[in-house]
Amino acid sequence: MLRRLALLVVTTLAVVTGLPGPVRAAATAAHYTGTLPDGGTWVADVPANWLGTLVLYSHGFGTLTAADAPNDAAREALLDRGYALVGSSYDPNGSLWALASAAGDQFAALAAIERIIGAPQLTLALGTSMGGLVSAQEAESAQGRLDGVLSTCGLVGGGVDLGNYQLDGEYALARLLAPALDIKLVGYASPADGLVAAGTLLSVAALAQATPAGRARVALGTALLNMPTWSLEQDTPPGPRDAAGLAAAQYDWFTNALPFVMPARYFIEQSAGGNASWNEGVDYHALLARSPYRYQVTALYEQAGLDLAADLADLTRHADVTADAPAVAALTATSTVTGRLDVPTLDLHTVYDQLAPVEFENRYARQVAAAGDRRLLRQGYVARRGHCAFTTSELIAGLETVANRISTGHWAASSAELQAAALATGLGDGPAFADFRPGPLVSHRDYRP
Repeated sequence: MLRRLALLVVTTLAVVTGLPGPVRAAATAAHYTGTLPDGGTWVADVPANWLGTLVLYSHGFGTLTAADAPNDAAREALLDRGYALVGSSYDPNGSLWALASAAGDQFAALAAIERIIGAPQLTLALGTSMGGLVSAQEAESAQGRLDGVLSTCGLVGGGVDLGNYQLDGEYALARLLAPALDIKLVGYASPADGLVAAGTLLSVAALAQATPAGRARVALGTALLNMPTWSLEQDTPPGPRDAAGLAAAQYDWFTNALPFVMPARYFIEQSAGGNASWNEGVDYHALLARSPYRYQVTALYEQAGLDLAADLADLTRHADVTADAPAVAALTATSTVTGRLDVPTLDLHTVYDQLAPVEFENRYARQVAAAGDRRLLRQGYVARRGHCAFTTSELIAGLETVANRISTGHWAASSAELQAAALATGLGDGPAFADFRPGPLVSHRDYRP
């Protein structure tokens, strides 16, 4: 409200005095770049028909190259609709898990472009994947610099929970399938350590698929990894009581995700200064009991004639991975959220996401509710397979929904309303908003050194 009032005052002064107003439309499209104090870079695009809205885009993990849109198609569509775009690389001198610098660099990039084009009428943040976590952090520290946030496929559960849920699944697979092998799960000296561990786990899981007992134990591990239950290899989603189909889908996604997930741990540990994951003291019976994926595990164990309680007791008894306290503190400080929102925030997530589990949204909603900011948050779901697999129309619908909430004070963010907004773009790219409620993120735990 204060931001909009200030913009109204500036606009009025511009009319009365002839001074430049908050939006200086360019005669032609313009592309800008610059360098930040930490050596990061920023990039911006301003269309000739800029209508006054600026989108601050936060990119995902895997690159430290500046970007101002999720992809070329989205950039073109946003520019065509009169949006200006800006984004930074984050600090290029450290880890690819650049959460320590990301939000600060993003706000610095925003300030840099505003010095050139003037103050926007509306500033929205948009983030994808790791950048979805960045944009969620920006929503908590907007301080008048942002009016609203769209976080997509975001790691909004935070970096600590990310490491712990992955550890739980990987540990279960290693312990139950290959207890005699020394598979390194944390404390990587390089990404190659993670790649070797991933290769070993994939090999033992592939061998285990040959027997009912092995498939049951793989299902336990992939359930704890929160793998999606409809894979790209399946024409239709398995039914809710198709235990074999659900487990097969989770195994397919496991083979897709693990070669990325385990090497990526190195960069998170590099950023934190050590291992910030632990399972010492974790009750694996309790974890599975809360899991939204317990059905297929229980069913496959029964079919195989295996004692599930015994395996869960074995996992609990041998869980001995401890975290480095300074690393937990560092990752908590840089890579988590509190749920205390400054501005209206819309989260979008695909239902079948192999790298940022949709259960993150359950955890995040609970944090926002506990902070008393439930009215500022809405969450929408797309019935599609894959990480960040959004169509351009879905992204535009999300931004328009946030803008509408800012201007009216009311949300129009039901699945039907989001679908209608996406269809209204006329892009014809098959938007698929759907009603969905994610289960709990069962691996969340509080750290006690």
